[in-house]
Amino acid sequence: MAYDSNNIFAKILRGEIPCKKVAESAHSLAFEDIDPKAPVHVLVIPKGAYVSQHDFAEHASAEEIQDFWRCVRQVAEQAGVAESGYRTISNHGADALQEVPHYHLHVLGGRPLKVMIR
Repeated sequence: MAYDSNNIFAKILRGEIPCKKVAESAHSLAFEDIDPKAPVHVLVIPKGAYVSQHDFAEHASAEEIQDFWRCVRQVAEQAGVAESGYRTISNHGADALQEVPHYHLHVLGGRPLKVMIR
């Protein structure tokens, strides 16, 4: 999957589409999912043009990677799920049903979560 600079997350980063911002740092943005699957459902995205976690891990700088994971931690703490537990999900490619060609991590929590895959 190639990076599409007109994907919804790229448009959010450019300010063309509004979002309910939860946190922002030098290299990352976190915002509420528009179709939440749990009481806490926040998306964390890098500000750089990375298609997937695979792409991000290979091409992002150490500073971007560190910033991203600290943003995930901040989201969990702000949402009050750091102690009770939360799930992170990232899809890569067609078999995983990745819909947006911009790396994003779902942070879900706020209630006991069901088994993901059987």
